[in-house]
Amino acid sequence: MKNIIIACGGTGGHLTPGIALAQSLEELGCSTWLFISQKQVDSRLASKYPELTFVPMSGAPLVKTTWGIIKFIKGFLVSFLRSRSFFRKIDADALVGFGGFSSFGPALAARTCGIPFYVHEANRVVGKAVRFLANRAQKVYFPAGVNCPGVSIEKISHIGYPLRSDFRRIPMERARKCLGISMSDKLLLVLGGSQGASSLNNWVKNNLSHLAEDGISVYCLTGLKEQNSGTVQLEGIGGETITSRFVAFSDQMHILLSAANLVISRAGAGSIAEIIRCRVPSILIPYPFAADQHQLANANYLEAKGGSVVCTDGTIADKLLLEVRELMFNEDFRAVLRRNLYSLDVEDVSSVLAKDLLKNLSKSKSIPVYTDLLEVSS
Repeated sequence: MKNIIIACGGTGGHLTPGIALAQSLEELGCSTWLFISQKQVDSRLASKYPELTFVPMSGAPLVKTTWGIIKFIKGFLVSFLRSRSFFRKIDADALVGFGGFSSFGPALAARTCGIPFYVHEANRVVGKAVRFLANRAQKVYFPAGVNCPGVSIEKISHIGYPLRSDFRRIPMERARKCLGISMSDKLLLVLGGSQGASSLNNWVKNNLSHLAEDGISVYCLTGLKEQNSGTVQLEGIGGETITSRFVAFSDQMHILLSAANLVISRAGAGSIAEIIRCRVPSILIPYPFAADQHQLANANYLEAKGGSVVCTDGTIADKLLLEVRELMFNEDFRAVLRRNLYSLDVEDVSSVLAKDLLKNLSKSKSIPVYTDLLEVSS
C-alpha cells in the first residue's frame, strides 16, 4: 500500500489524533511513521504504542523574542532537512500534518520533494501554521462549519477529531474499580491539559476544604511541569473521610473521564473530543493565552450545542465553586448534558479520515517539485 508520514508532535492535542490516524491507516495496510517532538509528553505517550514507529524531530514554537525566533528557525531548518532525507529513504507517498510547529518543516520539505501533503486542523480557529500551509496542501480537514479565507472550498473537507482505537467510554463502576474509588463518591476530575494549568491547580488547593464539606472528592491532573502527586484526606460535613488525589500525568484518560461525575477542563480540541466520547458533563475554562483565542471558540461551540458550561479563567475564583455545586447536585441538568454529548459523538473519525486520504491519494497525480518553498500565496 502506501508509505505515509504523520507530523503530529508538540502537545497531546496534536499527538493523539496522529496516533489514531496511524492505527487506522495500518489497519488498511499502510506503513506509517509519526514525526513527534522531543518533549517528555510526546515520548511518554509514544511509549504506550510500541507497534507504531515514532521519529523524534527538532522544532520549537514561534515565540516573538530574539531567542525565540532563533530557536524556531534552527528547529525549522533541522526538521526540514531531516524530513527531506527521511522522505527519500522510505520513498514516502504522502505527509499528513496536524498543525503546530511540528508540521511546518516536514510539510514544506514534502512540498519541495513533490510529495502530496494534507493538513488537519482540530480547533475552531485555524492556526497560523495551518493558514500558511492550507493553500499549499492537497487537501485540508476542518471541523464542521469552519473554513479559512483564501482557501478553496473544493479543497476543504469537514471532519472531527480522530480518537485512538483504545479510547472508549467504559461503565463508571469498572472505571472506579480501576482507580480504587468508591461508587458512592461524588468525583470531580480537574484537567489542565498535558502541560497542566497552574490556575486550576491553585483553585483546587484553595477550595479543597469547601469541596470536602460538600462531599466532593477531587482527582486533579497537575501536569508534568509540576510533577506533584499524592493524596489529601479531609473530613466531610457528616464526618466521612473525603479523599482527593493529585497526579502529574495519566495515559488512561478514558478511565478517568468515565469515572467522573463532572470534569473541569481546558478547552483544547482533544480534551473536548474525549469529553464527548465519554459523555461526561463538564465546565470548560479556556486557556486565556491560547493563540487566536481558539480555546474560547472551542468552548463556546460546545456550550452552544448544549454539551458544557463555560467559565472564563478570570472568574474562576468567584464563580467556579458555585458552578461545580450547581452541576454536581443537579442530576437532571447533567443528564441533559450527557444526552447532548451523545448526539455529538456520531462517527469513527480516524477511519473516515484514513479512507478519505487513501481515496484522495489514489486519484492524485504527481505534483511538481517546488523550490520556492517560502513564496507567499496570493
